[in-house]
Amino acid sequence: MIKDRLANNDKLFIFWAATATFSTYFCMYAFRKPFTAATFEGFKFFDITYKISLVIAQVLGYACSKFFGIVFISQLKSYQRINSILALMSFAWLTLLLFAVVPAPYNIFCMFLNGLPLGLIWGIVFSYLEGRKLTELLGACLATSFILASGVVKSIGLWLMNDYGVSPFNMPFFVGAIFALPMCVSVWMLSQIPNPTKEDIKLRSKRSPMTRAERLAVFNRFAFGIILVTVYYLFLTAFRDFRDNFIVDIWNGLGYAKNISVLTVTELPIAFGVLIIVANLVFVKKNSTALWLNHALIIFGTIGIGVSTLMFQYKFISPIFWMIWIGFSMYLCYILFQSLIFERMMATFREPGNVGFLMYVADAFGYLGSVVVLLFKNFGGAEISWLNFFIMFAYFISVVGVLLIAASWFYFYKKYSKFKSNSRFNAQHIIQ
Repeated sequence: MIKDRLANNDKLFIFWAATATFSTYFCMYAFRKPFTAATFEGFKFFDITYKISLVIAQVLGYACSKFFGIVFISQLKSYQRINSILALMSFAWLTLLLFAVVPAPYNIFCMFLNGLPLGLIWGIVFSYLEGRKLTELLGACLATSFILASGVVKSIGLWLMNDYGVSPFNMPFFVGAIFALPMCVSVWMLSQIPNPTKEDIKLRSKRSPMTRAERLAVFNRFAFGIILVTVYYLFLTAFRDFRDNFIVDIWNGLGYAKNISVLTVTELPIAFGVLIIVANLVFVKKNSTALWLNHALIIFGTIGIGVSTLMFQYKFISPIFWMIWIGFSMYLCYILFQSLIFERMMATFREPGNVGFLMYVADAFGYLGSVVVLLFKNFGGAEISWLNFFIMFAYFISVVGVLLIAASWFYFYKKYSKFKSNSRFNAQHIIQ
């Protein structure tokens, strides 16, 4: 059987698991992001521009699914994963068909429905990867997928509109159709991934579904630290989502209007750079050391967002190099948060349960923050260009983010010092 071969061959397991998770999440983006390639000029919904209305609707759906996912993902049984992914993706594709046939502006609600199922996919996919000695390596591959996918599906969307005359409303459904079969193959590959080994459990901690009481206990034990990183992640998600959803508008402001290739080409070095750094964290065996290193790298990336923007404004670097640098810095922080900082936190403190619970708490508030930023841009900063708003946001997150992550580092370090002291006391008590 395939599972047995994968369980007994590390190299084959890495190749299979990396391919399955990369391709599954890559294909998911074909059902989520293509519509952002269109500008929808000439359309408006009340006092909100039509594209912002669509993005807000989808992000609200995404945020709702994240709150639901706090319970759903943390309680999900292993045998429920594959059917859940197929059902969720089928529903997401149906909403894109509805978006094509329902007239504007009523089809805005279809984007809300689209966000509901897609917000649960990450948690299901990552549940195959967490709690393993190779989690960082596989998580880096998963992360690379959505860095690249976002640019690729937008390029495909622009290609369909520019070369084949597909309307902005029909385009998302057709992009989804292109990726429907690859999605099915990827999900089958995902289903063949074996459970963590005894060695994995020894090096990290056992991962299992969590009850409501267990979720509350974990949150109460680390409440202040979780709040700190969640607030940071709120700003980071809003920033990343703004760049992702309005990158076409930002490139237009930089003078690269209708340049299809720039959306994909500039994301390649970002994905490669993040992959190299994050994947190498797998060699850090001591979980507490990896947790501190995660914090240090997030601070490094957060500073990079502000420094690169300053250098761009003073014309020390070109627009393309700035977008690559700021994208790398942002995604380095984002990927470390997406899974790995909580993965190492659970392992450091030997907490039972799963990463999905903590990640969905952070994600839920992160996407709510994204909605707030979009509303502020529309009503409080409508006269500010997409480019200038993005620049101001970069400075804000660079300053506030460093303070929040530094405070989180200090909190978890003090918590770990106390944890070690208690562990030594308990060990000595048992010996005596």
